[in-house]
Amino acid sequence: MRIGIVTPAPPGSRRGNRITALRWARLLRRLGHRVEVAQQYQQQRWHLMVALHARKSHGAVKRFRRRWPERPIVVALTGTDVYGDLPQGNAQAAESVELADALVVLQADAPSQLPPRHRDKTHVIYQSVRTGLSWQPLRRKFRLCVLGHLRRVKDPFRAAEAVAYLHRHAAGLSPGQAFRPLEVCQAGEALSPSFARRAERWQAQHPWYRYLGEVPHHRAMRLLSRSSLLVLSSLMEGGANVVCEAIAVGTPVLSSDIGGTRGLLGADYPGLFPVGDTRALAQLIHRCATEQRFLLRLHRWCAARRHLVAPEREQAAWRKLLARLSLPPEGTRAE
Repeated sequence: MRIGIVTPAPPGSRRGNRITALRWARLLRRLGHRVEVAQQYQQQRWHLMVALHARKSHGAVKRFRRRWPERPIVVALTGTDVYGDLPQGNAQAAESVELADALVVLQADAPSQLPPRHRDKTHVIYQSVRTGLSWQPLRRKFRLCVLGHLRRVKDPFRAAEAVAYLHRHAAGLSPGQAFRPLEVCQAGEALSPSFARRAERWQAQHPWYRYLGEVPHHRAMRLLSRSSLLVLSSLMEGGANVVCEAIAVGTPVLSSDIGGTRGLLGADYPGLFPVGDTRALAQLIHRCATEQRFLLRLHRWCAARRHLVAPEREQAAWRKLLARLSLPPEGTRAE
């Protein structure tokens, strides 16, 4: 069967949508299908289209539906779709959802955000992670890692601001609460000159802050495994792949309290802080750095969810979805 995956991210991009599209392409090929990844639909003779991003792929969804009215469309909803465009009534995103035969979301909170009439066709497929790494944090310092491109929706400097807050208020810490030197390691491409300049200023002014820029994936995973904590301070996420990677490794997570993270770690996960709240994040960092029992609680919580990001689970979920769409079985040659 010929399957097309449409993503707005161009070839060579390290954006999340492109990474997800390429991983799904490999997975679907392992199921026996021929897969093409494209930015747009241009009359290709696909038997099934998977469109990432309801609004940005709206044109492709409409063109495919007009050309092949009986062939199925799967729309994968991003964080911008679920928590931005759809609640705000964006007409293009809404039409893509209506035209889709199936919707894919990346975590368990997302279905509850959709209109009830669409929930029966919504499938939660967690992003899988294949790694042999395990959590082995540095002993001589307490390292926080921040992984992701530097852009506004990521609120990328919140971890640095929280550590700066702790340094300013160090004199007020209770006796016996001293902790190892804190370090913030941030990796990811700065997607604007202003963010690049801010990262450079942080590094110049604070010896405990390191900005690594964009790094290869294997190096980012190594950094994750050697950090005491991952900090995700995003304003919005559809289901951050870096949280899935932390789950796979067992690295504890401190995250802004957003649906995309609650859907991965659970609504009662104890490592959540209000969006944009520097003081609350600083208090959590301080607690993790001074209370080993609390840090290990977060580690065990994340590790207990490792089964969700197993590659076999993601592959089985796609196999089940294709079967539900009444598509030819694996290995069948389509005309």
